Amino acid sequence: MIRVLIADDQALIRTGLRGIVESAPDLAVVAEATTGRDAVDLLRTTAVDVVLMDIRMPDVDGLQATREIVADPGLADVRVLVLTTFELDEYVLQALRAGASGFLGKGATPTQLHDAIRTVAGGEALLSPRATHALISRFLNAGQGGPPLDTAPLDPLTDREREVLALVALGQSNDDIAARLHLSPSTAKTHVNRAMTKLGCRDRAQLVVIAYQTGLVRPGDA
Repeated sequence: MIRVLIADDQALIRTGLRGIVESAPDLAVVAEATTGRDAVDLLRTTAVDVVLMDIRMPDVDGLQATREIVADPGLADVRVLVLTTFELDEYVLQALRAGASGFLGKGATPTQLHDAIRTVAGGEALLSPRATHALISRFLNAGQGGPPLDTAPLDPLTDREREVLALVALGQSNDDIAARLHLSPSTAKTHVNRAMTKLGCRDRAQLVVIAYQTGLVRPGDA
């Protein structure tokens, strides 16, 4: 059973999300929070796998709450799925840099929400199509007339780990990477985990950010 905490300051939205989440037999809402501060406090007393985190909340917003969750070693197994109406590039980047594992618009269908929760609970990165487009557009625009890209963060990686990182950034799963590079799935997973460790990444979502920031992957790559 995947345990979910809903953090949103609007009661109607929390009620609706609870109903949607609990319509799946393998998902259960174990807590609700009305502010980012409440969410962080609840996580320290309640066993939770995934937080559905709104961005705009009073007291402490969802971005700051996500940073606090990621910075707390006691919450290392908690994954944050940012769920908001504001699918803008500014929020996509801030959410991922804060340590969120996924970003999904509130216009998603119940099935998409269920799948998103399962995806981030399993350690995968998830971005909605619109959020992905916004993220790539941001990097594309930043590369026009801006300072040269800094590739130094990639220095600790082996050539194989760079290759794997690029495939992660292109949305490939461990099984996809294994097939593409003629590796076993466990070996592909090992390369991904080593890249995460060397780059100080909490999960695959942060690997995607680094791949684009360093120019390892560019918009339009396939």
